[in-house]
Amino acid sequence: MTQLIKELLTQLKENRHKQYRSEQIEKPIAYPLDLFGFNFGTPFKAHWSVGNVTVSFPAALAKGFLAIREEIVNSMKRAQTEEQLSFGQQMLDTVDEYIGGVEDQKNNARALGNTRLCDALERVPLYPATNFFEACTFVRAMMYFLRRSGATHLGLGRFDQYMYPYYIADKARGVSDAELFETLEAFFISLNHDTDLYRGIMRGDNGQSLVLGGFDKDGKSLYNELSEACVRASLELELIDPKINLRVGKNTPIEIYELATELTKKGLGFPQYCNDDVVVPGLIKLGYDPEDAYEYVVAACWEFIIPYCSGDVPNRATLNFPLAVNRAITQRLRECGSFEELLEYAKEEISADCQRNIREQWGAYEKGVSTVALSLFTDGCIASLRDMWRGGTKYNNFGSHGAGIASAADALAAVKKLVFDEGSLSADELLEALEKDFAGAEELRKRLLACPKMGNNDDFVDSVACELMKHFGDVLNLQPNGLEGGIWRAGTGSALEYLKSAKLCPATADGRHAGAPYGTNFSPSLEAKPSGILSVIQSFSKFDMTNVINGGPLTLEIHDTVLRNDVGIKKTAALVKAFIDLGGHQLQLNSINRERLLDAWEHPEKYPHLIVRVWGWSGYWNELDRQYQEHIVKRVEFLN
Repeated sequence: MTQLIKELLTQLKENRHKQYRSEQIEKPIAYPLDLFGFNFGTPFKAHWSVGNVTVSFPAALAKGFLAIREEIVNSMKRAQTEEQLSFGQQMLDTVDEYIGGVEDQKNNARALGNTRLCDALERVPLYPATNFFEACTFVRAMMYFLRRSGATHLGLGRFDQYMYPYYIADKARGVSDAELFETLEAFFISLNHDTDLYRGIMRGDNGQSLVLGGFDKDGKSLYNELSEACVRASLELELIDPKINLRVGKNTPIEIYELATELTKKGLGFPQYCNDDVVVPGLIKLGYDPEDAYEYVVAACWEFIIPYCSGDVPNRATLNFPLAVNRAITQRLRECGSFEELLEYAKEEISADCQRNIREQWGAYEKGVSTVALSLFTDGCIASLRDMWRGGTKYNNFGSHGAGIASAADALAAVKKLVFDEGSLSADELLEALEKDFAGAEELRKRLLACPKMGNNDDFVDSVACELMKHFGDVLNLQPNGLEGGIWRAGTGSALEYLKSAKLCPATADGRHAGAPYGTNFSPSLEAKPSGILSVIQSFSKFDMTNVINGGPLTLEIHDTVLRNDVGIKKTAALVKAFIDLGGHQLQLNSINRERLLDAWEHPEKYPHLIVRVWGWSGYWNELDRQYQEHIVKRVEFLN
């Protein structure tokens, strides 16, 4: 770590950069030592727009704002409607505002004596970037302008791919690896300057995720020098942004997993792994062109999206699995002569919820929300002079979370075992206990909790989960969403729904109390007691995940002592590889220490920079709402 990076990191962690903010400063500013500028001088008050998208960084870097402006002018000459002319003028006004903002930042940098930034701003972002430093400055400027325009949860996409040409060109010109690494680390630090101002559930929920590696259509690995540099920079800086996502597959070398596990050891909650062998075929099944599917990235958290040419909204709705199953059990169990009948009723409830979501979201986009800014940098919108949410992009698909799959499968498995297979529990006794939230029926609740649970590699319950997920995918996938060419996609994520949807659900037949949280994303329930981490991996890799490819990782917590030596690192890396080789689609592996978290409750002043993974993002422990802290503490903590 160079002296400059040490000073920048200290300035950030001690919040010294905030002293340069002011309620009167609405122009982009740089801080002392700051290489890139484009920070907010005051909390911005832009209207709420849209997020979970990745704009076309490669095209913008290759063109520059002035060439983009010229494209708009030329498209307006071919406009056929007043609506197109009006949208084109809005685009022009927006890009002109950005051009003025570049001049504002240049003046601010000049006043600070920041000649390096001033020199870069003579070229970027008005003209194409010519080197790695300029490219980083360009991206930083784009992120600033888009957020100021109201966009939120903006991903950085395949950073190691579109930035690599500038990185390699610099090396060819004689720029040292050390200098390039310093630039990269300074850029990463700059992404953390304004995280307290970004919209989200809490600080850290801002979408600043980048994707590294992956394979092309010929199976060639795209993991490169810059990919590794990004991992190593995150290892050294230990900051919540950017969140690292690794695209891997069956041919990924174990050495990459081992380096990534070193990053897991830091307790940042990433990297997150995405399996190309599953994700790409799954996206193609949903109708994405192969060349686009191979470019996939993740949205703010983990949803798989196509960058540059997509207006997909991957978190448009939620299927509350346990609630749907609970309705089937409480309303139909008495009339069922077999478990198979009950399972069909559960599927009917899932179908009904999916159809309701489709009806409620039919043709939806946020009324009154403008996405002019994002449309500027989304392929196809300038040529058509159409908003990205109104037919300007190639894809306009909706995604649905599938929250609480483990609790739903566990509940059905318990009914199958006790009511139908053993006959040791009557329907009336179970339904009365559920209605009373197990008041006076604690022994029955213990029996339900002792029934098979997902996470133990037990086909008795895992097969039920597979049935439910297959039906979810069959019912929802490829259904039209009311937008031009748009369809629906099923997924396994939950986001905050592990609390929000769970509060809507009464007591369930797995022994869960009314309103009690679900497991996060695609993971065992909080009531489950898996025999080990390998059994969890085996349970959650039995289904063909290409059928629920909206995204949602298997989320696992391991005790930090597991990773305290090379043996633990290698074993954990091998487990990750095993999950990918078994056909798992996505994995979030978090290193935590429950004792430290409990101590942080009592003595928050001792842990100002303690980071944890919340769902698809990482945040500072002391800044989390209590309900999220409690959920993290309750998750299973594996010791092997």
